[in-house]
Amino acid sequence: MGTALIRSEAPLLAPALISVALVVAAVASLGTPLITSVATTFQVSLDSAQWTLTIALLSGAVATPVLGRLGAGPHRRATILATLAIVVVGSALTVLPLPFAWLLVGRAAQGVGLGLTALMMGVARDHLPEERSAATIALISVVSIIGAGVGYPLAALLAEFGGPRAAYGLGLLVTAIAFVTAWRSVPAAPEGRSAHVNVAGALVLAGGLLLVLFLAGERSLWSRHLAVAVTLAVAAVLMLCAWTVCELRTKTPLVDVRAVRHPAVAGANIAMFVGGIGMYLLLTLITRYAQTPHSAGYGFGLTTFVAGLVLIPFSVLGFVAGKLTPRVRERIDGPLLLAASAAIVGGGFILFATARSNLAELLAAMGVLGFGVGSFSAAMPGVILAVTPKSETSSAMSFNYVVRSVGYSLGSAIGGLVLAAGTATGRLFPNDDAYTTAALVGVVAMAITTMAGLALALARRRSPETNPITDPVGVPGLGRSSRTGS
Repeated sequence: MGTALIRSEAPLLAPALISVALVVAAVASLGTPLITSVATTFQVSLDSAQWTLTIALLSGAVATPVLGRLGAGPHRRATILATLAIVVVGSALTVLPLPFAWLLVGRAAQGVGLGLTALMMGVARDHLPEERSAATIALISVVSIIGAGVGYPLAALLAEFGGPRAAYGLGLLVTAIAFVTAWRSVPAAPEGRSAHVNVAGALVLAGGLLLVLFLAGERSLWSRHLAVAVTLAVAAVLMLCAWTVCELRTKTPLVDVRAVRHPAVAGANIAMFVGGIGMYLLLTLITRYAQTPHSAGYGFGLTTFVAGLVLIPFSVLGFVAGKLTPRVRERIDGPLLLAASAAIVGGGFILFATARSNLAELLAAMGVLGFGVGSFSAAMPGVILAVTPKSETSSAMSFNYVVRSVGYSLGSAIGGLVLAAGTATGRLFPNDDAYTTAALVGVVAMAITTMAGLALALARRRSPETNPITDPVGVPGLGRSSRTGS
């Protein structure tokens, strides 16, 4: 594709890629504010209604590496459109007057769209002018996280007036718009690409991820059926180990495990995993605390819609951080920026642990969290892509998003376990001190993430040549060493 064509596409392509990433993230998060409404409408238990969120996260985690590999090949445009079509069909199933089982099928189809984020990054890196690609990739990473803050209050408001189907109707509308946007804007992949999906490896990885995320979400299984939980955990570890061995031996790996072992990529993924645990933990703690009724002795008793508004500082400051990060990245090395961002999130934990007596303090903690998460998310792609060939962009970032999904799920599970341990027998809500304990757990997680970032920065200074087996094509802003292969 010629330079003139690339530049003619750029003005519309960047907003299109960002909007698609925002839509799929917002639609996948629709399950969070609608759990109670779904339970009432479909006459199912709250645990069953919780699966409207869980199943979307599960399908997204399983689909992401497969889509990432397909996105590395010549059929990337077709993969993006086919995936969005699945999301649109799933959105239609959530709106139609069908039984609860079909709602879960629809939510699973919507969750598949989470795998598109890495593909949007691949398109941006291939088709945008170099001076714009880094900023666009950073924003794609940010909106894939703050999308929850956009969808939560809108879905809650629609659910209050029209029930869950009205909220899911919004999802159908925006996913249809996203499909049309992608159809008109996303170009074909550059020539010479090839991608083969290792079906056996994909199935083994899917099975291992399903078990890990299932065990993270089903906290009651550990307390009521410990032997079963341990057995499933062992099975998950064995499946993931078998997948790793399979990927190292095959000529067509789903994920290039050798590249993942590169110090920069491995360090970034470790930081994403531990940091993801902490980030989602604080998000869960603040929203749950805000909705706790005054009768518990603390909390603010906010409705679902008003609690959703608490996420506005998270989304706004996250977006601001995403816009600022590429400029800061020109002066500060990526790993150092990851460490600083993790420290900011840790500050949010400390603020929540020490000051939550009024709503303004909760909003402040949510704002600090948003700024830290936005900066962290915007810096992460640069650290990984600085040592990743253009052709492997989607695959490398898809693995990072799987790591993030597992971290988020564990963060939610850890929060639930700590609060459950702090709930007295016969009481519905945990003690206020349990929130402080959970916050301190988060401080530890973010301290570990900060140290991981600092260690990665130190390693890069000692060994400035960070190119992997195949030299990446330089992308300004993605890494100081990224130009070495140009």
